[in-house]
Amino acid sequence: MSLAGKTAIVTGSNSGIGLGVAHELARAGADVVINSFTDRPEDHALAAEIAAEHGVSVRYIAADMSDAGACRALITKAGACDILVNNAGIQYVAGIDEFPVDKWNAILAINLSSAFHTTAAALPLMRANGWGRVINVASAHGLTASPYKSAYVAAKHGVVGLSKVTALETAGEGITCNAVCPGYVLTPLVEAQIPDQMKKHNMDRDTVIKEVMLERQPSRQFATTAQIGGTVAFLCSAAADQITGTTISVDGGWTAL
Repeated sequence: MSLAGKTAIVTGSNSGIGLGVAHELARAGADVVINSFTDRPEDHALAAEIAAEHGVSVRYIAADMSDAGACRALITKAGACDILVNNAGIQYVAGIDEFPVDKWNAILAINLSSAFHTTAAALPLMRANGWGRVINVASAHGLTASPYKSAYVAAKHGVVGLSKVTALETAGEGITCNAVCPGYVLTPLVEAQIPDQMKKHNMDRDTVIKEVMLERQPSRQFATTAQIGGTVAFLCSAAADQITGTTISVDGGWTAL
């Protein structure tokens, strides 16, 4: 599979899942735009590192995914968009009656509304080329729920619904839209939580991972960012031309329960 000549924009991609996706799309030959809300020298250096590793063009464009105008401007600044991966997201945990309004609004804006705005800006470019891929990184929580995650679960269910509508509106135009639904993925953010969980539960690393952190993931193994990236790359391939409007779970069996 080669994505040479394609431009991919991956939101929220200077670390974690987004960075894994950026690497896999670059490995497949796509030129890539990575993104976050910061604009530091190290962000641009990261783009240069990916470019050097895979021999493609990689740029970093800062954009605040909580701002509708900035979301749309990201697509404009990129200048091209054959593949759009909506990955940006944040999390906050609290009961519904105690959930801060500002946290609710921020999670809905970044996790859901940003995908609407970037997609709206990207579709005309894809239609002009007669080809496009919109891939929304949802979550197992786009298909099921957990307590104390009302905003996140609502947003990710919304992402799944938005993916279906996008697929229907673009059917037969050479454009597909799907949602990838990861379970627990071993990102730097998750890795940083392991020592605290070991101390809290008085368990060794392997036990706390399998018995506490991955309690709902039947495989008792984290997914990797490369596996999520590989799934995204597959959805960009010709083999996935007729896969649209659906979800692909990478969750070790979580949603099979």
